Amino acid sequence: MSRRSSRKTAIASYAETPDREIEKGITEVDEEVSSETEVKKRGGKAAVKKESAPTAVNGKIAAAKSTKPTAAAKRKSAQEAEISPPPIKRKIKDEDSEDDEKTVEKPAKKPVKKRKTKEEAENDGMPLAARTAVATLKRKMYIGAHISAAGGVQNSLPNALHIGANSLALFLKSQRKWTSPPLSSTSTTDFLSLSKQHSYDPARHILPHGSYLVNLAQSDPEKAEQAYTCFLDDLARCEALGIGLYNFHPGNTGGAPRGEAIARIAKMLNRAHKATKSVVTLLENMAGAGNVVGSRFEDLRDVIQLVDDKSRVGVCIDTCHAFAAGYDLRSPEAFAKTMAEFNDIVGADYLRALHLNDSKTPLGSRRDLHANIGTGFLGLRAFWNVVNYAGFEGLPMVLETPIERMEGGKKVGGEDRGVWAREIKLLEGMVGGEWGENEEEVERGLQEVGRGERERCGGQVERRMQKTLDGMVKKGKGRKKVEVETDEESEGGCSH
Repeated sequence: MSRRSSRKTAIASYAETPDREIEKGITEVDEEVSSETEVKKRGGKAAVKKESAPTAVNGKIAAAKSTKPTAAAKRKSAQEAEISPPPIKRKIKDEDSEDDEKTVEKPAKKPVKKRKTKEEAENDGMPLAARTAVATLKRKMYIGAHISAAGGVQNSLPNALHIGANSLALFLKSQRKWTSPPLSSTSTTDFLSLSKQHSYDPARHILPHGSYLVNLAQSDPEKAEQAYTCFLDDLARCEALGIGLYNFHPGNTGGAPRGEAIARIAKMLNRAHKATKSVVTLLENMAGAGNVVGSRFEDLRDVIQLVDDKSRVGVCIDTCHAFAAGYDLRSPEAFAKTMAEFNDIVGADYLRALHLNDSKTPLGSRRDLHANIGTGFLGLRAFWNVVNYAGFEGLPMVLETPIERMEGGKKVGGEDRGVWAREIKLLEGMVGGEWGENEEEVERGLQEVGRGERERCGGQVERRMQKTLDGMVKKGKGRKKVEVETDEESEGGCSH
């Protein structure tokens, strides 16, 4: 029998969990962790329902108020029906009924959007979880998430505080545009002030993510220059904000020899390092689809070897990407083997950050599909290995897990940042603890939550592999064709 842990592990109660079935014997996060669901409903479907209350939506209310009409009333109603336009009808979800949809009358005039009350606005700003003092953990693990910086980079800091994060990632500008307005002096000043006020160290624990458009392995001279300009602009923003680390995807060979692509990446890094002063550029390991550089530790090593200033380059390990590329992290033995391989090939000193994500697809699938912690093929034990590994102490550990708001297993729009708050507490609760019966029970519950997605995505991988094998048998060029298709699909499945 497994040894029972002396400390309880908190569980993330995701939106997909039906009726909170997995909470038996499990400690919940902080009772003070508040949910934004009810607040946001007041401005959504619940608001529509309230406006429709005067109509005969509720049959019981209508029946209670109805009286037998007189003959005169009938004649008047008939006349009004002849001159009145038919009511506009639309389907809405009646949240108090077992029926999913109901047809109700609605005025043609668009209702004025109800403004939030002072109380609702204050609730929106209340922290979802209290921030843990890292010094109280048995190992100094700085766990956070990739936070929105909408409205200005300075907004990322209160957003991180809102979920109880001790580290954070963000986009310094639009990740899908080549050019963006420069940082304003106000944004810069506020960012520096807030990071100091809330004890976030920009030099060590804030990890910007690079643009998805940039491919430093690009062989076309004009496109390569465009990529470099965008890349350099991000590094300049980092230095203006006092940020010391910058994470980016290495690039894509575009069908060129891998060695040539790696040399181009290193050349661009050398050029960017000379144009800036201090920011460390971190190569992110990739899932391995198509012609992407960085799925093997050897790729990362080869780029680093060609970089002139070794103090300006490092690595960010993404757990989902590593698993998809064939590096196992699930058992203590497999985790130790993978880390030993990284240390031998790349070097432990180059590891500067982590992205924490479970995987919706199996080991070696080469698919970049992030799952919530413990719900994917990695499972909770893998993350127990991560948060108890001495080599990760002091590094920013950033969640990039899904936070789409769910109801009945379906996306309903919007985000539930409470997912990150709960995952942070779940991970922090395992730091320095033993893996025992309580943790196994938590893992079983989370695995049940993610079972549907694992079956769906795992089935896709199996069908794709079979298609690849069939194509290789039928024609010699089948392998190349399928790899290109897989690459495109993988990039569309994940944004980090």
